Amino acid sequence: MPDIIAEAEVEIKEGYILDYISGKLVKDSPEEREAVQVFSEILVRDYGYPKEHIQTRPQWRVKVRPSDKKKEYPIDIAVFEDATKTEDNISIIIECKKKNRKDGRSQLEDYLRFSKARMGVWFNGEERFYLVKTEKGGKVLFEEIPNIPQYGQRLEDVGQFTRKDLKPATNLKVIFRTIRNYLAANAVGATRDEIFAQQLINLIFCKIYDERFTKSGDIVTFRAGIDEEDTKVKERIVKLFEKVKKQYSDVIEVADSITLDANSLTYVVGELQNYCLVDSERDAVAEAFEIFIGPSLKGPQGQFFTPRNVVKMIVDMIDPSPDDKIIDPACGSGGFLVEALRYVWNKVEAQGSDLGWPDQEIHSEKQKVAIRNFRGIDKDSFLSKVAKAYMAILGDGRGGVFCENSLDARENWSSATQSEIVYGGFDIVLTNPPFGKKLAIDSEDTLSKYELGHVWKMNDDGKFEKGAMQEKQPPQILFIERCLDLLKPGGKMGIVLLESTFGMPKYRYVVDYLTQRAKINAIVAMPEDLFQPHTHAKTCVVICEKVAEKPKEPYPIFMSEVEWCGHDSRGNPTYRVNAEGKRVLLDDTVNVAAIYHDGRRKK
Repeated sequence: MPDIIAEAEVEIKEGYILDYISGKLVKDSPEEREAVQVFSEILVRDYGYPKEHIQTRPQWRVKVRPSDKKKEYPIDIAVFEDATKTEDNISIIIECKKKNRKDGRSQLEDYLRFSKARMGVWFNGEERFYLVKTEKGGKVLFEEIPNIPQYGQRLEDVGQFTRKDLKPATNLKVIFRTIRNYLAANAVGATRDEIFAQQLINLIFCKIYDERFTKSGDIVTFRAGIDEEDTKVKERIVKLFEKVKKQYSDVIEVADSITLDANSLTYVVGELQNYCLVDSERDAVAEAFEIFIGPSLKGPQGQFFTPRNVVKMIVDMIDPSPDDKIIDPACGSGGFLVEALRYVWNKVEAQGSDLGWPDQEIHSEKQKVAIRNFRGIDKDSFLSKVAKAYMAILGDGRGGVFCENSLDARENWSSATQSEIVYGGFDIVLTNPPFGKKLAIDSEDTLSKYELGHVWKMNDDGKFEKGAMQEKQPPQILFIERCLDLLKPGGKMGIVLLESTFGMPKYRYVVDYLTQRAKINAIVAMPEDLFQPHTHAKTCVVICEKVAEKPKEPYPIFMSEVEWCGHDSRGNPTYRVNAEGKRVLLDDTVNVAAIYHDGRRKK
């Protein structure tokens, strides 16, 4: 449910932002925007604390020393046991200054030392940790803990979650960013992001497996409790991973292991244990890759992971059925395949419910659909391996993902790939091919096999004629042809393309080629923020249908421009307060599919 801001009629002045808790205007600063406001929302949406129990503005103050009657220390966020907000019922202090971890801990300890609060959090937008205060022998001691309790829990309840207690995460990127920065500074025996990414993916698979196979009222296995030894946590997670490997031995290598040191592993588990990754708005695997692999490694290869809300928009527009064979020939970590699988599964469940099928029969049919109808290809061996495991753990879509170069000649693929992926064999293609200024295919062997690998010039009759082979071609252009090759006549394609494909004169031949082989049903212009902060590329989504011959009569094309995509150029969620005083996410993508289908029904 959207949040209600107490002061609805607030004009946001330049240089100010609206405080999430109080509804008051506060000066915009990186600390305020990226730490105070972010964690305030996490406290309410993820931990369940009522806004009435939290104070941000005016700032609560604590003593500097026992004799300090003025209370000289202002704290960023204070959480209380109830709405009275007194010195005696303050429970958690959150400090959000832009310091390093050591200085942040020192300041947080000072705040806690002369306060009645028992717990503290330090969060600077990039890193965070949790402290508990104890007193022994007249001394005040501080100890790091895996997490803070959710609203209504006791401190000792941390890590004692049942499956039904888990909630979708408000902001997965913040969580993964803090994990990444913690590991970079503290992990023993590993320093490279690629290694961290592999370890985190293994842990995400453990988490998803645990979510899928734990009964609603049972305690989850993926947890880290208060006063629990790090070695015990690691022992439990390693056993969980062994179960994952045993059940999915055909897609997760036996040699794969959890190699993080026990302390680092406990930190990761503590950060993730509250959440249900399966139900989160963002694709957990893709979000993890964005943080751990990032533009420094994947950007040069043009591998920008499509935000899940845009993937969902495309899937909703295509409207796949349980009988459709679906492929993503540039599947990355499997985002399109996973979202399409969820969509189709919903249809299977609805059909089974209407027909009175027992739960076991519905489950069996969902498995059949995943195994029979979903295929993916990616040339990156690690990504294809992750996508394969992701599909297996979420939907038992074993054997459907292959490590190949989709643009290669089909005869160069392995026999296993060739037997499963044939030209003209798919009802639906969903994809976001790699793009980037420096990406180009210059192999003569590859270019020679594509119509779009050649130069096309317009003759005096206004028709394009094929000429010599291009010296090089962006892979995204060749993917248009390959995707159409994969489709059956009448098959549908949802593809993310650079907007310049439709706007630059040099690509007019590409548009002509596309309209010769397909009927364009929709073009949705996406905002420049879509793939930021990783790239400024302006893209669009194209929905089309393969045809045997170009339509002779003019036909309508649905055109839409998405102004807001749910995040800004920094990757932060774009929240605003509407006329009713409700805090809502600015995201136009959620409306596009309904408008598109409504227009098609009225034709």
